Amino acid sequence: MAIYFSTENIHFDLKGKMRVKRWITDIIKAQGKKVGDISYLFCDDAYLIEVNRAYLNHDTYTDIITFDYVEDNLISGDIMISVERVKENAQLFGSTFDQELHRVIIHGILHLLGQGDKTAPEAAQMRKKEEAALAVWNSMA
Repeated sequence: MAIYFSTENIHFDLKGKMRVKRWITDIIKAQGKKVGDISYLFCDDAYLIEVNRAYLNHDTYTDIITFDYVEDNLISGDIMISVERVKENAQLFGSTFDQELHRVIIHGILHLLGQGDKTAPEAAQMRKKEEAALAVWNSMA
């Protein structure tokens, strides 16, 4: 059981991998769950839109796609993140790249923990949970 990081179609090196793993583990354990196999794939827009089309029948760009393999209390999944989208969204939302990247990293984990974001109330709850998780990240500095 572990957290993995890889790339596809881009050169990208996630800063502070051990700290990110510890943060993700802390967030999962705080929910009374266990870390299973979680794989992050950092990629470009072209790769992620192809995944979106092939597996989700969505023909739109997105910053993240999460595939949930959770079994009982064991949190497992594949999380794909478009670094290009994260950069663009950081500018759009007046955030830094690192802040937006950490938001998206934990967004995938929150999905694996059962938090949806399809409705307005779910999206609002997702934002609250993201902010709480980011506060944990900032306290780890």
